[in-house]
Amino acid sequence: MRALIVHNPRSGFGSDAIFQFERALLQAGDECVMRVLTDDFVAREAVSDAAGFDVVVLSGGDGTISSLLYELRDLSVPVCAFPSGTANLLCSNLGNAPEPFALARACRIGKTAALDLGEISWASDDGEEHTTGFALMSGTGFDAQLMQAALPNKAIMGQAAYFAAALANPRPTVARFSITVDGETHEREGITCLVANTATIQGDIQIIPDCRMDDGLLDVIVVETSDAAQLLKPLAVGLLDRSGHAVGRPHIESFRGREIKIVSSVPVPLEVDGDVAPGLVSSYEARVLPRAAQLVVDPMSPYGTADDGSSRFGGSDVIAYPK
Repeated sequence: MRALIVHNPRSGFGSDAIFQFERALLQAGDECVMRVLTDDFVAREAVSDAAGFDVVVLSGGDGTISSLLYELRDLSVPVCAFPSGTANLLCSNLGNAPEPFALARACRIGKTAALDLGEISWASDDGEEHTTGFALMSGTGFDAQLMQAALPNKAIMGQAAYFAAALANPRPTVARFSITVDGETHEREGITCLVANTATIQGDIQIIPDCRMDDGLLDVIVVETSDAAQLLKPLAVGLLDRSGHAVGRPHIESFRGREIKIVSSVPVPLEVDGDVAPGLVSSYEARVLPRAAQLVVDPMSPYGTADDGSSRFGGSDVIAYPK
């Protein structure tokens, strides 16, 4: 087996778990390239030779992994998302057993799921055009403001930095959003408008029900409130009803489709999988890229199967997973 590990050492708290994973992954006769990213890495260059490997491992936070996944879109090589960031929501949504040995075992077995990605395009306030991909969600408004405000404290406080940023901005800007989904337009007011490929956050809470990475659709999520404190209500409801089927989500409305256009009444910040874009935007477009990513999954994943079956690369005993 030839493995490529692309690792961002600045993600998260500098854990050495990726090196534990590497030791667990490799066996006699294997070859591994460990590529450590620089501060100014270019995603396309970092994975330009990925087609020559049997498995590609992306190690970092959600922003790092998503940017690399986008450059690997429609490539048949299996890709393993390894959680080295602060929140690691992509890995949580994939649902694999997170331990380094378990992920190494999943790579050797080689089961994959063909999952969707999103693509987003916008023009910054200086007129420059941008297009990039996302695996989780992107959005304008309060969520992007939180990401921006939390950035200086993430290395020290971790996920708590987001809550501290929310408390520091109790009255976020309310914008009017014109939301066009597959040709149908809706007008809504709120503090944020997200486009999501998958929408499960910390605590296994689904922002909206049935938002999956394999349905060929994107979900537009509008938070219709003018007070950050009111966000506690849907979070509290989510703790009681994690799937959102029983009670719903107060102050949240959603739409579902393949082609999305969002126009904001005022310029607002934009975030893409947790990374804040420079400047402000007044509009953006997003579309789904169906089955664009071949991600390694195990039987713990909602996208996996109950039985591992035979190992693609050998050297991995089949074990029983809970059903």
